[in-house]
Amino acid sequence: MPLKLVKRPKSPYWVMRGTVRGIRVEESTGTAARRAAEEIRAKREAELLSESVYGKIATVTFAEAVLSLVQERGSSRFLRPLLEHFGTTPLKHIGQEAIDKAALKLYPKGSDATRNRQVYTPASAVLQHAARKGWCPRPVLARPKAAKVSVRWLKLGEAQRLIAACSDHLRPLVVFLLYTGARAGEALWLDWDNIDLDRRHVNFPKTKNGETRGVPLHARLVAELLGLPHRDGAVFRAPNGEPYARLRAGDDNDTSAGSRIKTVFQGACRRAGIVDFTPHGCRHTWATWHYQQNRDLTALQKLGGWKTLAMVMRYAHTNVEEHAHTIDRLPGGELGDNVATKGQNGDF
Repeated sequence: MPLKLVKRPKSPYWVMRGTVRGIRVEESTGTAARRAAEEIRAKREAELLSESVYGKIATVTFAEAVLSLVQERGSSRFLRPLLEHFGTTPLKHIGQEAIDKAALKLYPKGSDATRNRQVYTPASAVLQHAARKGWCPRPVLARPKAAKVSVRWLKLGEAQRLIAACSDHLRPLVVFLLYTGARAGEALWLDWDNIDLDRRHVNFPKTKNGETRGVPLHARLVAELLGLPHRDGAVFRAPNGEPYARLRAGDDNDTSAGSRIKTVFQGACRRAGIVDFTPHGCRHTWATWHYQQNRDLTALQKLGGWKTLAMVMRYAHTNVEEHAHTIDRLPGGELGDNVATKGQNGDF
């Protein structure tokens, strides 16, 4: 029996009711306009016919997959522009070409890194989720080649100059970043409840990878924290004494915690004569210092909260000077003397 439009008592909306190839339906159209309701009824009936013949994989839309994903993980970061772009497009029509076009349309002036972060990653998450549900094949997406990220870190003398160049409200925060390896957001919105000065320990309850992480506090940092005038609420405060503003939920243009201190941090770098350095560089500095002193990648991975050991290998690669002595151990060291002698005798 095809779907029919009926009215329910006490509801202004038309309702679709009937059975299509054994699928019983009674759904509101969400509209009181008969013509609009009829269009919705016809579309829904066609969907049910297609689903009954080809299965749900033929009818699930991008919007349905997004809704299911958000209900499951509770986060919709970067999904709104994609949802507005793809809307009710069936998943079967969304592949490499469609996503490439979406990236160019949504972020025509964006870098490859921006398109990766705000288009390819969330689109892949939606399609991977849908694939687990059996709504589409598992996606295999080629992404723009991201620029190689350089590990910019400070030597101790540079760090000393930076700390000295900081304003009073920024200095404790910079020392904290340099001696804990915290990400900007982990530090800016840290609460005193998560610091134990007696134990010299900080706990980061909410991290990028979703796992709680603890880090011991260096003596220099403890002294800096003891100098703060308050012991409750946000540890670090803006110049007006208020906590730093949180990221605006749902605003895909407000995604960087470091933007809260960008101007004052750049000012301190300029006064210290340091170029090409950002707040996140403090994390690179801490990791590089830690490896230089301890040569323990496993401990570094745990303290820094990296998912894999491969992610911390770059800090070993930045410290190649530690291996200089191994070059001098290569066989044939006496050749240097022989070559010098030959040169003096005019042998070559």
